[in-house]
Amino acid sequence: MTVRILTEAELREVARLDARAVDTIAGAFAALHRGEAVMPPVLSMDLEELNAEVDVKTAWMRGLDSFAVKISSGFFNNALHGLPSLSGMMAMLDSTTGRVSAVLLDNGWLTDLRTAAAGAVAARYLARQDAAVATVIGTGLQARLQLEALTLVRPIEHAFIWGRDPDKARACARDCGERLGIAVEAADDVADAVRTADIVVTTTPAREPLLHAAALQPGVHVTAMGSDAPDKNELEPSILVRADLFVCDRQSQCASIGELRAAIAAGTIPSGARVPEIGAITAGEHAARENDQQITVADLTGTGVQDTAIAALALDRATERGFGAILSTD
Repeated sequence: MTVRILTEAELREVARLDARAVDTIAGAFAALHRGEAVMPPVLSMDLEELNAEVDVKTAWMRGLDSFAVKISSGFFNNALHGLPSLSGMMAMLDSTTGRVSAVLLDNGWLTDLRTAAAGAVAARYLARQDAAVATVIGTGLQARLQLEALTLVRPIEHAFIWGRDPDKARACARDCGERLGIAVEAADDVADAVRTADIVVTTTPAREPLLHAAALQPGVHVTAMGSDAPDKNELEPSILVRADLFVCDRQSQCASIGELRAAIAAGTIPSGARVPEIGAITAGEHAARENDQQITVADLTGTGVQDTAIAALALDRATERGFGAILSTD
């Protein structure tokens, strides 16, 4: 048996934030909705004394030659040592035999990529067609990627970046403006930035709401990306019931670790309420945005089908180009 070993540099070259990546993630959501995937709950380990967490996500998808088992780590004291906080890797298993076919040493790049692509999917179906102004809450890599993702699906002309650290917000705005060729500025007040936006994306590890219902204007779309653990919460729970359309990537997962969890805990949404999943929309079985006055909200916690889909795409592209070291295990 042979195993293809791919480095982060190789994966960054073949796996990019582009239309194909967005379509791939939209298709993965649809497959999950149609029952064409097997996806277990997230395995999560909280290392409180280390200020760290480790998650394992996976999903088998019908029609793919292999599926991913992803290990993702966040060690948030790493900055003190000059190291990135996030890391990880994916093992690809043959869908027929279950044997390891590839190891993707991406250091979290594929997770970043599929997360950004999911934001583009949400905006494609839920934001107004003429949405031109975006506000991104957060200043890290995902904030940058989310804004880039929006430019793939909507005519973004102006953007605001808000963060707790004004210096980081200014640096992020400057970087995004130079890379994307649009007007981007740091916002002093998050509520003011939200009031002017057609699309709002939250990308933080906040444990108390940063976005409040009073700031939302008719026609706005909100994508919440940061809540992926039971103690995280970026949106005021009342936002979910104020929305004309609220969707999850996976309801059961959002009810345990997403914005839906916070709304259930606050009594804003009953625990047994049915919430549409974005896969029903991408599969054409549930209505998307219906008019320019609706407020729409997507709660995206990150799913195993996204990991398998983006990993399979990256592996196909790498194989086509002959990338990777081949290790014989026989």
